[in-house]
Amino acid sequence: MSNLERFGVSMESDLLERFDTRLAERGYRTRSEAIRDLVRQDLVNEAWEQPNAQVFGTVTILYDHHAHGLGEALAALQHDHHAAIVCTTHVHVDAHNCLEVIIVKGLSRKVRSIADSLIAAKGVKHGQLVCSAVH
Repeated sequence: MSNLERFGVSMESDLLERFDTRLAERGYRTRSEAIRDLVRQDLVNEAWEQPNAQVFGTVTILYDHHAHGLGEALAALQHDHHAAIVCTTHVHVDAHNCLEVIIVKGLSRKVRSIADSLIAAKGVKHGQLVCSAVH
């Protein structure tokens, strides 16, 4: 890290105790590491709030591959947005379910729209967009 700056943080003791417990559970060695990650996450969230920000993300969907027409619909959605889709990983979970992780990039409004379309497709059991951005 370049040019580290030190600053103080005041916090209620019970809140700090809960924070320290959480840090230990997650394997952080110091409060500073955790606070840096919280700040980075807030900056990622800020980027995603800007409709024209360049962002990256992953869309994870779990679906029943027997759902009528779903495979074709998902493929068509991905082809329609091929410029924003970096790659897709497909896993056969069991005899009925598939999991796909789709890496997407582009303007936040576009990426969010693509994710919404994939997650809302009839037959998708669960879906989630995980947002990231480069600062």
